Amino acid sequence: MSRERLYLFDTTLRDGAQTQGVDFSVEDKRLIAGLLDELGVDYIEGGYPGANPTDTSFFGERPALKRAKFTAFGMTKRAGRSASNDPGLAAILDADTDAVCLVAKSWDFHVRVALGVTNEENLESIEDSVKAVAAKGREPMIDCEHFFDGYKANRAYALSCIRTALDAGARWAVLCDTNGGTLPDEVERIVGEVIASGVPGDRLGIHAHNDTENAVANSLAAIRAGVRQVQGTLNGLGERCGNANIVSLIPTLLLKKEYADRFEIAVSLERLKTLTHVSRTLDEILNRAPNRYAPYVGENAFASKAGIHVSAILKDPATYEHVPPECVGNQRKIAVSDQAGRSNILAALEEAGIKIDPKDSRVQRLLDEVKEREFLGYSYDGAGASFELLARRLLGEVPEYFVIESFRVLVERRYNAAGEFVTVSEATVKVNVDADLLISVGEGNGPVNALDQALRKDLGKYSPYIEDLRLADFKVRILTSGTEAITRVMIESADGKGNRWFTVGVSPNIVDASFQALVDSITYKLLRDGAPAPVKPAKKMEVRV
Repeated sequence: MSRERLYLFDTTLRDGAQTQGVDFSVEDKRLIAGLLDELGVDYIEGGYPGANPTDTSFFGERPALKRAKFTAFGMTKRAGRSASNDPGLAAILDADTDAVCLVAKSWDFHVRVALGVTNEENLESIEDSVKAVAAKGREPMIDCEHFFDGYKANRAYALSCIRTALDAGARWAVLCDTNGGTLPDEVERIVGEVIASGVPGDRLGIHAHNDTENAVANSLAAIRAGVRQVQGTLNGLGERCGNANIVSLIPTLLLKKEYADRFEIAVSLERLKTLTHVSRTLDEILNRAPNRYAPYVGENAFASKAGIHVSAILKDPATYEHVPPECVGNQRKIAVSDQAGRSNILAALEEAGIKIDPKDSRVQRLLDEVKEREFLGYSYDGAGASFELLARRLLGEVPEYFVIESFRVLVERRYNAAGEFVTVSEATVKVNVDADLLISVGEGNGPVNALDQALRKDLGKYSPYIEDLRLADFKVRILTSGTEAITRVMIESADGKGNRWFTVGVSPNIVDASFQALVDSITYKLLRDGAPAPVKPAKKMEVRV
């Protein structure tokens, strides 16, 4: 029996940005879009062009997506204006995207009270806006805001909003549970009634909020009832209580027989193994601790303590694990098992291009080292470059390109020549490079920037290899409280070839943690670009300032 195509639409970069405490930078958005594209999502909604400087900048340079449709979000035109004379709609149409998703009121109460227009004027705005998007060669779709409330209040009008959009050329009409108050049985019943009224299910989507903790259940209910597009966000980000968690939806659709037998999605079983990495990378970007109890991807999602459960799991894992943890890139966590995590280490080594016999004793040594470092505060889920260096060092594949003899950072607050009160950081680094012992000094707008300037000022024969290296982002997390708090620093680096990588450092001293991550970043760049190994130890000192 042939399976039906189900389309995944991610709204992390728009809905997720509405989460309290979340503030994506342009670089964050580009990284997240790349992760979603690699995972296999069909549509990536980038935000609202023209609504704020971040979104405007992000849409100003289209992300390099391989397969997902880059989508802009916006509103239908204002009543009383033509589509060609609406500045908000113009900004959306001018953006370089594949698709456009426009939100429209489908509850007559909101049409009257919030918009202050007639029902007919609202339908006209929907029709004209969809036609304007289609005329630009973009794929149009309509988000029917508060659809379920609107349907219960005025069934005929809510349906007319859908039909107007589809008749005008919209590829999708998305049914939104905007306040998250609809329950799964209601969603399934109403979606079924909409389809029974003559609206094709393969033109309908579901957009669920999580205010009753039912967003994923509501999405699955809508799929069972006939919709063929499902929207969600990574880790369930979103305003108030969040949105449907696409990290839970994807493995459910791929691994649960009820859905896997009926539907096909673009995420492959192979790419599903990156799901835990994608989820935890988002948390690193947001500078927050991952939810240990998150379904499928949480650290404790497949954890058991010693006792009868462990005994059963060791004999037959399926007894207590509803899916194999490795299929989503996670790992079993059992205190009495020295095998826990080997599959993850092997998968990570394979992804890094490191070939090793699975029976090699160094695999277990690496696993033990990773576990020890994670206990100390390191996290390699979002720092792939540091993990690769750790693995290659254990295998003897990383030359000691340079040795840091010492470093020092001074921070001074003073008046500059213009009479302005400024804070200036100055760093001094003593580094052993091949036959030279060099001292370099750098200034920056903070201690990390100053250290970066000093470290890269002169690396002898390695300097040409790092000329295009730059720091793209810097995040700090305090892991423990008190006067001796442990600090984890994550650094994102980039080069002129478009490569990006993440490194991590951990220390009670934030500057020391930052320096560790900086050194790893440079070392990774030298290793990847094939820099030659050093030939002899230092035997003289040169001071270069």
